[in-house]
Amino acid sequence: GEPYVLTASLDNARHLSSLLRAVHFQDHATCFAMANGLRVTVEDAKCIQANAFIQAEIFQEFAVQEESVTFRINLSVLLDCLTIFGTSSLPGTSTALRMCYRGYGYPLMLFLEEGGVVTVCKINTQEPDQLLDFDFCSTKVVNKIILQSEGLREAFAELDMTSEVLQITMSPDKPYFRLSTFGNAGSAHLDYPRDSDLMETFHCNQTQTNRYKISLLKPSTKALALSCKVSIRTDAQGFLSLQYMIRNEDGQICFVEYYCCPDEDITEAEM
Repeated sequence: GEPYVLTASLDNARHLSSLLRAVHFQDHATCFAMANGLRVTVEDAKCIQANAFIQAEIFQEFAVQEESVTFRINLSVLLDCLTIFGTSSLPGTSTALRMCYRGYGYPLMLFLEEGGVVTVCKINTQEPDQLLDFDFCSTKVVNKIILQSEGLREAFAELDMTSEVLQITMSPDKPYFRLSTFGNAGSAHLDYPRDSDLMETFHCNQTQTNRYKISLLKPSTKALALSCKVSIRTDAQGFLSLQYMIRNEDGQICFVEYYCCPDEDITEAEM
């Protein structure tokens, strides 16, 4: 048969499945394999994009025979296969994974092994979609904050989900970093002082207030739940980047990034 254009193995399939769960808010995802690792991208409504990055070093074996290998796959099916031996592994047991792909038109092959039992899954792949280019480059970042994730987890738990939007204010002056909602019970604000213990980095160049649809940000709470730190960045257009640093069971670091478009312009009256 054809040689594989992608082969990857992991001693612990959970390293992959937990990250994929953090971006699983749509059935389909586009996978990109390059020499430096695997990126899995999920999008919705041309307004939000999530990317999970698994660096090549995390894999026990990772080989890409072309400059890049791209395919679209059903993420729900992929997650079902990765957790075919169950999600709650006993301590000391893990599912080993070998993943192979022969290229365009071929299925993604998964060989999963736990306790001597091997399961083979073939998942059909599709033609990759044209993905959104958020063109979010670090040189255009206006404001950037890095927070301990626990600080944001508490905030998200207390957010008024009857509000259609989450308003984010970042400023070199007070209130520095503010989250606001406008729900049925009225408006609520949560402020983080810049010298807060939760604040690791604070680089704000100008005052920006932008709104984002809460429904679009909701999926990112899956990544937030797994993460230890989160970097919150905005560019001049008000596009939002949420980068979650996630440490796996072996202490290795992976990243999940969410990009979100700002909601329509805010009238001064509402400020």
